[in-house]
Amino acid sequence: MNPARPDPYAVLGLASGASAAEITTAYRRAVRECHPDAPHPDRERLAAVIAAYRRLRDLLARQPTEPQRPSTPGRDIHVRVHPRTTPPEPDVRVGPVHRHPHRQSR
Repeated sequence: MNPARPDPYAVLGLASGASAAEITTAYRRAVRECHPDAPHPDRERLAAVIAAYRRLRDLLARQPTEPQRPSTPGRDIHVRVHPRTTPPEPDVRVGPVHRHPHRQSR
């Protein structure tokens, strides 16, 4: 790790494999402790906590939600289509359209 940028997990007091819920809980706890309205405010630690949370949040956002499946060459991506989305086939039993004799066509 870069010495200028400490480990975000260490700043929040977490293990490196913490879940998103644990990260949020630790962030909120740390902000309450060092907020300027707290009994013993620490602005430098508050800035470090906010920066660490933003880095972890960005890392979690970039992680895929589903495991990556190996691609198989020559196979297309399967797309599910609802049966009602296809247009109906023309009905050959329908005869010609009869128009009203006094009505003009547009």
